[in-house]
Amino acid sequence: MPPPEQIGRYRLVRPLGAGAFAMVWLAHDDSLEAPVAVKVMAENWAYRLDLRERFLTEARLLRKAASSRLVQVFDMGELPDDRPYFVMEYADRGTLEDLLADGPLPLGDALRLTAEAARGVAALHEAGVVHRDIKPSNVLIGTSRDGAERVLVADLGLAKALAQASGLTTVAGSAGYMAPEQARPDGGVDVRADVYGLGAVLYHLLTGTVPGPAGRITRPDRLRPGLPADVRRAVLRALQPDRRKRWPDAGRFATELEALAARHGRPAAGVAPRGLRAHRRALVLALCAVLVAAGAGGGLLAARRTPPRAPATNTVSDATGRITVTVPAAWSRELVGGGWNPAALGLPDAREPGLVVAGDASRWPDLDARVDGVFVGLSEHGDLAARVGAVRHDVCRRQESRGYRGTRWSGRIRHWTECGAAGGSIDEISLGRDGTAQPQVYVQVRQRGGGDLTGRVLGGLDITS
Repeated sequence: MPPPEQIGRYRLVRPLGAGAFAMVWLAHDDSLEAPVAVKVMAENWAYRLDLRERFLTEARLLRKAASSRLVQVFDMGELPDDRPYFVMEYADRGTLEDLLADGPLPLGDALRLTAEAARGVAALHEAGVVHRDIKPSNVLIGTSRDGAERVLVADLGLAKALAQASGLTTVAGSAGYMAPEQARPDGGVDVRADVYGLGAVLYHLLTGTVPGPAGRITRPDRLRPGLPADVRRAVLRALQPDRRKRWPDAGRFATELEALAARHGRPAAGVAPRGLRAHRRALVLALCAVLVAAGAGGGLLAARRTPPRAPATNTVSDATGRITVTVPAAWSRELVGGGWNPAALGLPDAREPGLVVAGDASRWPDLDARVDGVFVGLSEHGDLAARVGAVRHDVCRRQESRGYRGTRWSGRIRHWTECGAAGGSIDEISLGRDGTAQPQVYVQVRQRGGGDLTGRVLGGLDITS
């Protein structure tokens, strides 16, 4: 179906982004002569009443909080096919994730931007809402009428009222930014879960790296030598696995970050502020090339520190901490780590450790979806290998079956190709340890493109007793 040209009175200009359940468009309000962002529910989910209500709840929560630090909602409506949409203000300077494309930020910028995001999160908490998915792509940067920069918190797709979040919750979030209690179905979520997410955002802005599993995070000063000790302590306090040891709320964390920004905010000698660096990048690169060619660039280039690149992989864990797996960074946007039930394979009914880590974990069961990621589940009972061997995928073509032997595990890999409309591959894998009956491990690897990363994923799999 071709995309619409108009939604209500809003003329669509171009897509801004798409997720599992919705698409966001840059549009123009011709009546008010202003750009806006229009979020439209995806066609294939519109019939799900629970997801439809979640979509509408996001708009209502943003409207309820009504803070200048949150993306503002202007209008709501329905398309002729009954899909809901809502209209928001447009943030013209992108997101914190866009800024990270250049590597870590200057210290003062990282502290200031995170402090402003924390103030926005605090406004949500004052309205009785916990966000549950704080990450760089959900923190927007816009321009106010006087030309000043505004930091806006957006995307409340996983948000919940605090009264509801205190009991059983859906296990969902984004790998690296999700507080450990969010990975437990019975963990209960309060404002300190968002403090953890803010700490993870600051860690990423300072180091260029997404934090590892809670409790096993590399100290930020080891990735960014020279980081002040008080900044390191503030970050690591926010990332404490035990929420009782974190900053008690987003407002208190923001106050600390503002004080640190005032103390350490002056740019290092020779380093331009972030905004100037973005505008001058082409000129700087051209000048460096000329200086190197002329043999005169030694001193200047040595003073310009190249930011460390984010690693190509991320390591994630399930809620119990028994499963740890290293996956390509692009696969680790979302983590669901609350466990699985081996009864899905015909094994005894039980709650066992398990996780899904993927670019879009919500679409993992849909073989037509374009999803890269990994499922890992443990089983303490029954013949897992036989059950995995009986799995069939009617929308795929069987390619091959081969043995696998690594340093920790051995087993069998059954490889399927041309799966569904996405045309990707699925590897169904059963693993065990030599001489040990239990635990058995079930792994699914989904990937698109011509590469085969299954061996690398299995080499980065660790199971503890």
